[in-house]
Amino acid sequence: MRCELIFKNTRAEPIFFQRNMAGIAALTALRAAARECQLAAPSFSDEQAAQGLAITDELRAHFLPPTSSAQAASPLLQLPSELLAVILSSLDIHDLARLAATCSSLCRDAPTPPPPPRQIGPVEMELRRRAESRGLLVGSALRKGATSWVACLLKRDRRDAQMRQVPLAVGHEHSLFVDKGGRLLTCGSEFGSAPLLGHAVDPAAVPYAHREIGPPTPVPSMQDRRIISVASSEKTHCLALGAEGEVYSWGAGAYGALGHGDDDARAVPCRIEMLSRIEHIAAGPNWTSAAVDEKGRLFTWGRASFFDEEEDEDGELEECERPSGLGYELSTDTDRQPTPKRVDTLSQERVVGVALGEGFTLVVTDAGAVFSFGFSWLGALGHGSLVSEVLPRRVEALAQTRRRFVAVAAGDQHALALTEEGELYGWGDAEANGHGREERTPQQVAALIGQRVKLVNAQVSASCAVTEKGELFTWGGCSVRGNLRFREPPNTPMRVEGLSGVEVAAVAIGRMHTLAAAADGVVWAFDHRSAFGLDASGLSTSGPVRTFAPIPGPMRTFAPIPTLRARVLNSP
Repeated sequence: MRCELIFKNTRAEPIFFQRNMAGIAALTALRAAARECQLAAPSFSDEQAAQGLAITDELRAHFLPPTSSAQAASPLLQLPSELLAVILSSLDIHDLARLAATCSSLCRDAPTPPPPPRQIGPVEMELRRRAESRGLLVGSALRKGATSWVACLLKRDRRDAQMRQVPLAVGHEHSLFVDKGGRLLTCGSEFGSAPLLGHAVDPAAVPYAHREIGPPTPVPSMQDRRIISVASSEKTHCLALGAEGEVYSWGAGAYGALGHGDDDARAVPCRIEMLSRIEHIAAGPNWTSAAVDEKGRLFTWGRASFFDEEEDEDGELEECERPSGLGYELSTDTDRQPTPKRVDTLSQERVVGVALGEGFTLVVTDAGAVFSFGFSWLGALGHGSLVSEVLPRRVEALAQTRRRFVAVAAGDQHALALTEEGELYGWGDAEANGHGREERTPQQVAALIGQRVKLVNAQVSASCAVTEKGELFTWGGCSVRGNLRFREPPNTPMRVEGLSGVEVAAVAIGRMHTLAAAADGVVWAFDHRSAFGLDASGLSTSGPVRTFAPIPGPMRTFAPIPTLRARVLNSP
């Protein structure tokens, strides 16, 4: 390219040159050389070209750092940007095209400058502080479709609290409630061998006596305690979580399921001294219990193993020992862990949720991973086989979805996992996994695609889910679960039409009955009346704790339990 193009039209004087006298001198010399070129013939001598290059080098030395040999191959790039802009402005479109074709550095698009640091407001700062104080991962990018960090963090904080603060729990024929004042209430039936109602009755005095409590009644020994969460196995024991992170247990104590170091039953809630600052609790059907503390550490206790039968190579039944889902090895001469013990193999993970099935356990971590361990009934561990796992193992089929999971639920032989986006995955037993067929690896529940599920619950062979709109879906065995259009219980999710217009904020499903708390705290009940204290007319009985005959027949639609208001977090 002709050298005069470099020096043509260099009349503009950049502002930053004015601040440097040496730069002004070099620019003056460059202008003089340019005038000489304009007066000369169309081509000029090598001496004139060398003079121009020398002046350019002088300018570069004043305003640019030393260049590498690679950069020196493109002298134009070494000029101050203002001077280069003046030179390029004098070129017509054809010369610009030639320049781009002969100099790839000039043709290359400049890198996009990084965006300026985002200003974080005080509300977002506080929400981040709260999440970090609990060890939760906030992340650096908004999830797909989100536009506000504050809205996302508020929703996550509410969802996490909703997962921790469970105001309802059901067993075979009993119910547990937490009312708006944080009181623990129970009602239903119990036997002396398993005093599940928590009232002061000595199980040794009247063994195996059948007792019932009418309406949901405050547990006398817990009147000075504020409770935020409850959990119950089907027939053996119950747990309650206090506002200060303390855990109480009562019921049958076989295999150390109550966590007090013995096998004794407790007729009233007793604090588990080894646990403190707990955020999540679970009571399993196989004499097992679990708790997660504020640091994300998982503790389990209770039955360590049980015996089952399977066919050998000759088709004969033989007795086999199965793990119960505690998550650690115990000595061969014991089948119990009578006090809470940490699951050390998850020490590198921060557990935020746990669910106990019939001999197996599911946990979900703050990073969104799901682990399972125990006995793989019908593929309930989700690993694609019937092989048991004594130690926690990540469910790889869920990891491959590249989704972040936030909650898990478990029945006798099936399991559920919920993503942050509200997608539900199920596996295990065909009756309640949501697919209507047995699945040994997790699959998304097709019937709920597009529903954005926010809560899941499971027990025995039944499951339920609550959507962000507050609609309740149920499926599985034991009863019709409020779906009166079906003679047989549906094995895929169906919306409960009996709660149309009710915004459900919490739910608990069991073998004999189902409870749902609305966003205003009103508790709705379905099926076995004696389990939640309703008489034959559907009205709550009144009076103190008393004994009465079981009320026959199920209730055919959901009905509110009068005067009871559960402690629920209003839906976002």
